[in-house]
Amino acid sequence: MRVIKKKTIYQLTFLPRFFPVNCYLVEEEDGLTLVDAGLPYSWRGILKQAEEIKKPINHILLTHVHGDHVGSLDRLKEVLPAVPVYVSRRDARLMGGDLTLDKGEPNLPIRGDVPKNLITRADILLEEGDRVGSLITISTPGHTPGSVSYLDTRNNSLIVGDAFQTRGGIAVGGQMRPLFPFPAMATWNPALALESAKKLKTYRPALLACGHGKMLADPETEMSRVIEDAEQDLKKIMLETGK
Repeated sequence: MRVIKKKTIYQLTFLPRFFPVNCYLVEEEDGLTLVDAGLPYSWRGILKQAEEIKKPINHILLTHVHGDHVGSLDRLKEVLPAVPVYVSRRDARLMGGDLTLDKGEPNLPIRGDVPKNLITRADILLEEGDRVGSLITISTPGHTPGSVSYLDTRNNSLIVGDAFQTRGGIAVGGQMRPLFPFPAMATWNPALALESAKKLKTYRPALLACGHGKMLADPETEMSRVIEDAEQDLKKIMLETGK
């Protein structure tokens, strides 16, 4: 496990050389908020890092419900039974393996490793604007129907799950990067992911923290560039398919 701290955020990276999977500990005065739960064995590293910081984990937040973001959730909940788990109202259904679409949602298959045997369920369902400690919830659907991001209001750091990636080159969710194609392959709706990326840019983040890849300081210029690229890619696809 690799640990990097920037501002109030500790990035915990598992398999950093081969398939980097990130989760985050956000430091508050009275404790820590865990964002995402990594791989099935990640719980040991998460708890060890919290012990080294010498603060308790008070909240567990999910950006979305894919296996590499909820992998150790059941084990963490066993060790920390009183700690509430937060997820968007829409992605809460994925915790039970429900892949059905809501009325009005684009008729596209929900992709990625949606867990089939997850025991844990959400304690609190999040909506746009809900606050947990210093973090504000931002609805950013696209990678999954209920993906969310979190803005640290103290320093404008954004934790975005797979709405962006920096591994293999910075990209919007759904935008293919041959050196690390997996987030794109697991994206439900690239057009909606692009709109969410544009929304995130309006927050003018000082730090971008993704599910895969290193944190990026002062990311606005890079975000603008890949958003423009993604728009051109999407237009090309629409012309080719006639949609």
